[in-house]
Amino acid sequence: MAGATSPTPCVFCQIARNSASTQLLHSDEKVVAFQDIKPAAYRHYLVISVDHIPTVRDLQRRAEDYSLVRHMLNVGQELLQQDAPQSNQYRFGFHQPPLNSVNHLHLHCLALPFIPRWKHVKYLSLGPLGGFIEAEKLLEKIKPFSSTSS
Repeated sequence: MAGATSPTPCVFCQIARNSASTQLLHSDEKVVAFQDIKPAAYRHYLVISVDHIPTVRDLQRRAEDYSLVRHMLNVGQELLQQDAPQSNQYRFGFHQPPLNSVNHLHLHCLALPFIPRWKHVKYLSLGPLGGFIEAEKLLEKIKPFSSTSS
């Protein structure tokens, strides 16, 4: 549920509300972005929602969720285009339960290559089993039925 607070201390909620321990690359009223502490690629950033939303499964086909994910993707794309313009391949997506490591909605923004190369395994789609879902596929899935939303 959007705007809910986590019953247990959530590390990403702490970063979103008090970034003293984490250098933010971007911050606004909806999202914050920072470097992944265990980077899997040449550049690896996370864009997280300020509000505690546990996972992609908590998103619904409605304008506010679609707008949030679109904003997360736009922020991630801008950051990587600024910081890694020479990269010829980018990946943007979310881990789905049970393969997500932190239960707080976060977009992985990767400027490839993967470092080390085997790390690509963590970022594979497993079809109906979940795995990694590309941001654009998630947007298709949660796009509101109304044609007035974009």
